[in-house]
Amino acid sequence: MASKPGLLTDWPWSFLGSNKYLVLVPLLGHAAATLLTTESKERDYGLLFPFYLLVLRLIHNQLWITLSRFQTARSKHRIQFKSIEFQQVDRERHWDDQVIMYSILIYAGMFIFPEGKHLPFWNTKGAVIITLLHVGPVEFIYYWAHRALHHHYLYSRYHSHHHSSFVTEPVTATVHPFAEHILYFFIFSLPVMVAVYAGDGSIGAVGGYIVWNDIMNNVGHCNFEFVPTWAFKMIPFLKYLMYTPSFHSLHHSQIHTNFSLFMPLYDHMYGTMDKTTDNLYEISTIGREDKIDVVHLTHPTSLHSIYQLRLGFSYLASQPYTSKWYLWSMWPVTTFLMLVIWIFNCTFTVEKQKLDKLEMQVWAIPRYSFHKPINYLIEKAILDAESRGIKVISLGLLNQGEELNTNGEIYLQKNDKLKIRVVDGSTLAAAVIFNTIPKETSQVLFAGHITKTCYLVALELCKKGSQVIVQRPEEFKKLKSRVPTEFQDCMVRASSSNRFKCKVWLVDNELNEREQRRAPTGTMFIPFSMFPVKETRKDCVYHSTPSMKIPPKLENVHSCENWLPRRVMSAWRVAGILHALEGWEWHECGNAVLDINKVWSSALNHGFQPS
Repeated sequence: MASKPGLLTDWPWSFLGSNKYLVLVPLLGHAAATLLTTESKERDYGLLFPFYLLVLRLIHNQLWITLSRFQTARSKHRIQFKSIEFQQVDRERHWDDQVIMYSILIYAGMFIFPEGKHLPFWNTKGAVIITLLHVGPVEFIYYWAHRALHHHYLYSRYHSHHHSSFVTEPVTATVHPFAEHILYFFIFSLPVMVAVYAGDGSIGAVGGYIVWNDIMNNVGHCNFEFVPTWAFKMIPFLKYLMYTPSFHSLHHSQIHTNFSLFMPLYDHMYGTMDKTTDNLYEISTIGREDKIDVVHLTHPTSLHSIYQLRLGFSYLASQPYTSKWYLWSMWPVTTFLMLVIWIFNCTFTVEKQKLDKLEMQVWAIPRYSFHKPINYLIEKAILDAESRGIKVISLGLLNQGEELNTNGEIYLQKNDKLKIRVVDGSTLAAAVIFNTIPKETSQVLFAGHITKTCYLVALELCKKGSQVIVQRPEEFKKLKSRVPTEFQDCMVRASSSNRFKCKVWLVDNELNEREQRRAPTGTMFIPFSMFPVKETRKDCVYHSTPSMKIPPKLENVHSCENWLPRRVMSAWRVAGILHALEGWEWHECGNAVLDINKVWSSALNHGFQPS
């Protein structure tokens, strides 16, 4: 929002929220009715053009979002290094309002202006007219309109909303108040209207011009430099006709320079070219390699979780994961994406964060949680991280379990000279669970498959004299065999009597409704797995999976980790960060564990807090 919002700031359909696409339903219905009631020879199928264009633009812009986020997480050619936070994602949530607006206005124009009906698919003369008018009047008018928007009166009421984003993403390009978009529409419609009035309009030229504007806008806001230097060496005057991502990035960082639309010509002519433009371009082209200290390995869980990744839908990624009904309608795309990541078969970078001087990345394994085993891909990622000189690799976000990789020990056995520290995060996860259990608790029931984390929690409970009740006989034997002799008396098999009395249950995500009904009223269900338990009772308390709130100084966090709230990380992931911050020189995987109290104190000292 602008610092002093002016008239026509809000969009007319803003009250509809996520249902804003309903404004297109009457137009689509009108188009269908018109086509059905018109004789076949007189039908104008161009009436559907605005809707095809809308879908094309949405897909095209989403591809740019994915590409930009992928490159800014891994590329050395990133331009601005400041972080993006949730506030910016929320502010840019409705970037597609402009797409809806253009579809409505194009459809209306086809009825208001007779020349807009029955347009051919292509007309070369019309395309030339549009091109020349853009290069001439449009670029010139936009330059001066843009400078006017930077006058303090208009800037504070309108344009400052766009400049709230210091570090830009492709969608930043269309995030303006409604009034600004009215101005831009009149400017950009000039070439189209002239071509149409001259009788030389065509669907291909009009659609191509709009999509080309989208491309150039996305180029200017993508925040990574990719325009090759040889292009300007071969064609020296190209620098007056084509801007670069670094050129427009300076406009957002310096504000009152580099006003041109896509052609820097007028900044050169009127003395508003930023003096550091060429230098920033050269620096960004050469790039800067950041030394990564910590890598977290993850992978998509459910089929739809691919959209929850930072590279997916930005507004979904910025919210805790929940199943969305409309994603089921995208099953062909979902299936295609699953096949693509399977075929490429290589780990890809999805996030990059910073905590003080510690640089971190999240790498995604190209497999879903139901693809097993994936040990060879994990080992490949570990060796890749080792070759890059990375200090710590965290396996805690992988849903693989002890039976598949013995908590990561298999990788150490096969590569016994690893310098990188492999961390599964079990100790901190256990510390979070242990500190969630009320201190006065005298007995705790374990329901689910016993893991390394469960063992650590059980051991701490035994040390304080609490009774550890295990629901499943086979899991009871498994856990009791690992507990030291002096604590054997604390281990108890579940029975109808002690199960009904115990009001603290440690559970995994497989705890079903029937098992939950056995718990007494007011029971506290605390998950020990990465997946939350399905909540079926209103008279009980359900805790989130082991996690911690991250400190404010942890930068560039603008996506949620699975179902966790904003700025909350799983304990397994935090453990990898602590390992690097503390400089611990040992692995935490296999049977290796750390001092639970030491790890918990370390987390608190570094600003992580219970969630």
